[in-house]
Amino acid sequence: MVSQAAGFVALLAVVAVRGEIGWRSFGLGLLAGLGGGAGLAAFYRALSLGTMSVVSPIAACGALVPFVLSLATGERPSPIALVGAAAALGGAVLASLDERRGDSPERTRAVALAVVAAVALGLFVYFLGLGSREGDPLSTLTGARVASLGLLIAVAGVRRSTLRLPRSAIGAVAAVGLADVGANGLFAYATGHGLLALVAVLGSLYPVVTVLLAHVLLGERLTRAQQVGIAVALAGVCAIATG
Repeated sequence: MVSQAAGFVALLAVVAVRGEIGWRSFGLGLLAGLGGGAGLAAFYRALSLGTMSVVSPIAACGALVPFVLSLATGERPSPIALVGAAAALGGAVLASLDERRGDSPERTRAVALAVVAAVALGLFVYFLGLGSREGDPLSTLTGARVASLGLLIAVAGVRRSTLRLPRSAIGAVAAVGLADVGANGLFAYATGHGLLALVAVLGSLYPVVTVLLAHVLLGERLTRAQQVGIAVALAGVCAIATG
């Protein structure tokens, strides 16, 4: 909630400067935000029940949702771009794997919630791209943040959650929100310059960045599967760019 609120404040500042909202795009953004809020809630809950090695690869497959929907609604990437998209997605899933595979009694629930997160986040990406392409990216982003933040507040109210965040973590969590809204903004504008099916796959490569940062900054060891995943994902990106 704190990260979403930080991003929302930054977004409102930009909207205030521009001074207008496209209401059709805002409506599609609301649909995106419902998926985004539900996906985040399911993803973090799944992480609390299962292991990263189980949850993250499943969540990374959420890019299949906008990819399939875009193809079904008429987009036709070139054959080499399609191969690249498959390689990039597969590489992202491999890069998400880690070597901790302890069994948990909550494993089944974690898997189910990870699937829910993948579908919900995939719908978020699709409607965010659709609203940005058919109208105004900033209005779509604003609608998405209104819906996702509202949904998270409602969930916290129903669960009667006590919001606890150490003061030392506020800056870092706020930075997460700013990075999140920035990434969503870049994605929204990218959909106006390329096929949504391909942009959605490229946007799903964040696990590769996370794994590399963990390796460089935290000294975490890359498994062989992760190394292969990173290489395959980058090869897929090159194929998409070529196609």
